[in-house]
Amino acid sequence: MNSTFRALLGATALCAVGGAAAAQDPVTLTIATVNNGDMIRMQSLTQDFTDKNPNIALEWVTLEENILRERVTTDIATNGGQYDVLTIGTYEVPIWARQGWLTPLDDLPAEYDVDDLVPAVREALSVDGTLYAAPFYAESAMVMYRTDLAEAAGVTIPDNPTWTDIKAAAEAMTDKENEVYGICLRGKPGWGENMAFLTAMANSYGARWFDTDWNPQFDSPEWNEALTDYLTLMNEYGPPGASSNGFNENLSLFQQGKCGMWIDATVAASFVTDPEDSTVADSVGFAQFPNKEGVDNHGNWLWAWNLAIPASSQKQDAAKTFVAWATSKEYTDMVAEAEGWRAAPPGTRTSLYENPEYQEAAPFAAMTLNSINAADTQKSSVQDIPYTGGQFVAIPEFQGIGTMVGQTFSAALAGQMSAEDALASAQSATAREMARAGYPK
Repeated sequence: MNSTFRALLGATALCAVGGAAAAQDPVTLTIATVNNGDMIRMQSLTQDFTDKNPNIALEWVTLEENILRERVTTDIATNGGQYDVLTIGTYEVPIWARQGWLTPLDDLPAEYDVDDLVPAVREALSVDGTLYAAPFYAESAMVMYRTDLAEAAGVTIPDNPTWTDIKAAAEAMTDKENEVYGICLRGKPGWGENMAFLTAMANSYGARWFDTDWNPQFDSPEWNEALTDYLTLMNEYGPPGASSNGFNENLSLFQQGKCGMWIDATVAASFVTDPEDSTVADSVGFAQFPNKEGVDNHGNWLWAWNLAIPASSQKQDAAKTFVAWATSKEYTDMVAEAEGWRAAPPGTRTSLYENPEYQEAAPFAAMTLNSINAADTQKSSVQDIPYTGGQFVAIPEFQGIGTMVGQTFSAALAGQMSAEDALASAQSATAREMARAGYPK
């Protein structure tokens, strides 16, 4: 798409909200966002927005994931009004919307084409049919692996691997003398860091966070097996210092050629296959998130980083103008023109996956969409559960409890306690916090 045509499309699509904003006095939007690649890219492209909306200036607050969550949660819960646009996840949107903390996005212009949003993602960001956040990108989780290392090691990673397959491949590809580690996984503590991965892994082992009476289940054999296998994988075949590694740290390790496999968010696919940043871009294969033999659950998660407007913002019209621009089809076209279709924000729009140019440029496209569609956030465990959510438990208390458990499991990874002691600590601490919160309700 040439730049003139793209500019015309952008101006047309945003005129309904942009025109109202242009008539306003000059405003500055304060935008809180996470320091990952897609959001950094968005900041680099905002000249397009400010050219079209000269009365709106943008001020960025870019933070590491755990810090971002802490600050925006504190601000919105206290009605602080520090931010006009928030980058928040699938977990927060329905909880905060029901609290009346978010502005409904039910008046976006027709050209925005809300119906083009991937149904599972749109549903996750809506309450009673009303959209409360616009997805910037969405993801599930999958295996990314070095095809060259797998071939040299004589191992095959099937499209639907089991954890036995993963362990065998990790062992075969590990070459610590040359700083090549068979597997890289999240170890940094946080409910959205190591616990996102470990909850998904536990789900794939048949585990659950709570039984139907809200009793924690860390004393179950499924959790014991999942955590024990995780620690074995990381201690025997993972990189040193893994308890400090989150998404960004493992991305860097993989791009440098130091990981045989990395199991994480599907959004990473465009970065590990980018020849400008990844030394192994031409040797990356993809597979579904693993399952435990005999457990029909691949632990797929569903997550989206979204732009939302706090009800406390005094700049609602300008904020909606920005949100509509940053999550539009036209923005996707702009990214594709600037950096190629492989870099387009994934997982949010059906039209992207119907685009032949994207299908050709992104070998991971089909796997990403299949993973998103396979995620069952209504029943993430094969056992009966009283909660929803894929890699998290969709209750307000989970932020604190999940981070607390994540710190315990990260300590076990660092060798400060055994798996059994970590699980016992998680069990008692979670039971105590749930009782304090009044569960069962």
